[in-house]
Amino acid sequence: MTDTQIFDRVAIIGIGLIGSSVAQAIRANGLAGHVACHDADADVRARAAALDIVDSMHDDLAGAVTDADMVVVATPVGVCGDVAAAMRAHLKPGSIVTDVGSVKGSVITAMSPHIPAGVHLVPGHPVAGTEHSGPESGFAELFQNRFSILTPPPGADSEAVSTLERLWRGMGADVEIMDAEHHDRVLAITSHLPHLIAYTIVATAADLETELEAQPQDDEVVTTREVIKYSAGGFRDFTRIAASDPVMWRDVFLLNKDAVLEMLGRFTEDLTALQRAIRKDDGDALFEMFTRTRDIRRGVIEARQAGRFQYTENGKSSDDDA
Repeated sequence: MTDTQIFDRVAIIGIGLIGSSVAQAIRANGLAGHVACHDADADVRARAAALDIVDSMHDDLAGAVTDADMVVVATPVGVCGDVAAAMRAHLKPGSIVTDVGSVKGSVITAMSPHIPAGVHLVPGHPVAGTEHSGPESGFAELFQNRFSILTPPPGADSEAVSTLERLWRGMGADVEIMDAEHHDRVLAITSHLPHLIAYTIVATAADLETELEAQPQDDEVVTTREVIKYSAGGFRDFTRIAASDPVMWRDVFLLNKDAVLEMLGRFTEDLTALQRAIRKDDGDALFEMFTRTRDIRRGVIEARQAGRFQYTENGKSSDDDA
């Protein structure tokens, strides 16, 4: 056992971007003696095994979680409950079960009934990621200087929470403890709504091509080809965000819909006010808003959350998060 080792055996269920990065970060920092993995997709299992990023790859979930001191559920949030039910009979007494999803309230509701007595459920959310998916996209440094939020349910074992906090700090993350409902409201405005807006803007650009086909003689129509060719930084950022995993984001919006709809309503009101200011040539209102938003950006930079990694030769970056 190394000085940094926290667990003898860790099981990771789901080996996409986050699961792959967790596996590599645990191994790179010597945080576990053995990292086991299972993914429901045989092709993903084969690709991950070829990358040699885990110590053992298992065709069945039971083989991965048996004797594991900690299980990390790194699947889309929509199937966390099914995963918990499937592994219930195989969980080691005293083990910790956590997840990495961007929604916490629904995950707790879905998983809690399937966690046996003596096993500790401590949901988590590393606020880090990229627009890429799959085991090849993961990298050990993804969580460095990023926040990992833990949302232990009422009555959670304090020692289990502390142990999981040590693990995330060992992977380079800053750790915050937060109520699940509050987490979902915070992430609705900082992550979920921006993704929804990005998907909408990029979809609007794509629809322009259809509009051109309907009006082939209309020189005023902007084509999709032009949008791509003349993309400025703002639109490029939106396309990067909109390239994120569609399964993951479908589940996020459906499972955090109350908070997302609340924030979307507030955004709509602000957008209407901005529209009014432009129509009325209200430069003072525009200047005031843009000044306030610039201050927010400066705060993000000062908090070291502006994105540490840039694109590399293998296409990895960490400017996107969930």
